[in-house]
Amino acid sequence: MTESTTVQILLWAVLPYVTIAVFAVGMIWRYRYDKFGWTTRSSQLYERNLIRIASPLFHIGILAVVIGHVIGLVIPEQWTGWAPEAAYHAMAVVLGVIAGVCTLTGIVLLIYRRRTVGPVFSATTKNDKFMYVFLVAAICLGLVTTFYGSGIFGPAYNYRDTVAVWFRSIFYLNPQIQDMAESPASYQVHAIAGMLLFIIWPFTRLVHAFSAPLGYVFRPYVVYRDRGPHDPGSRPERRGWERVGR
Repeated sequence: MTESTTVQILLWAVLPYVTIAVFAVGMIWRYRYDKFGWTTRSSQLYERNLIRIASPLFHIGILAVVIGHVIGLVIPEQWTGWAPEAAYHAMAVVLGVIAGVCTLTGIVLLIYRRRTVGPVFSATTKNDKFMYVFLVAAICLGLVTTFYGSGIFGPAYNYRDTVAVWFRSIFYLNPQIQDMAESPASYQVHAIAGMLLFIIWPFTRLVHAFSAPLGYVFRPYVVYRDRGPHDPGSRPERRGWERVGR
């Protein structure tokens, strides 16, 4: 077995399962032993103007990115045979670029806000800074693969024939190492960055992505009742003293 073959096995057959194991065990551990730390540590009270723009940009963009990855990696190419390949490719590129740019713009604004707003910066931990490095790296590498693998810069590359096949084969417990090893370097680096991001995920504020407040949809309405004429808030304000016992 050559050295390059050993590296390929470690990257494309071992690292994926290490990622899944660390992510699953880490999330369970974090939920059981750090429920009070399962939060974004919101800083909205410190500054509102930038976050009104940056947060929606980032969250909507990252949601679109996730949906795009699911469609591109999980759904086999044969299932989308009803759509012309050129049309599918063009739609994927356009939507991918828009989602990636929105996500990157949002995270840049969030980091700028965190660095320039004093109270927000004071609430930033070393763990946050560490997480931002991996998150920004994964986003930037994703944009690189979109631009250089889509034909915008250089020849187009159909990742669904290699990268997607390797991704699905992981869950079949039969990793197709060769498919990933033959893909362009940008896709390989992006895949490694993505796996490293999922490895650190359970130990950062990113866990809040799995804390959707679904209970709010089913909770009963909160009923507010007027306390009557004796409620101080329901009477016009009067000058002077009021008689006790009215």
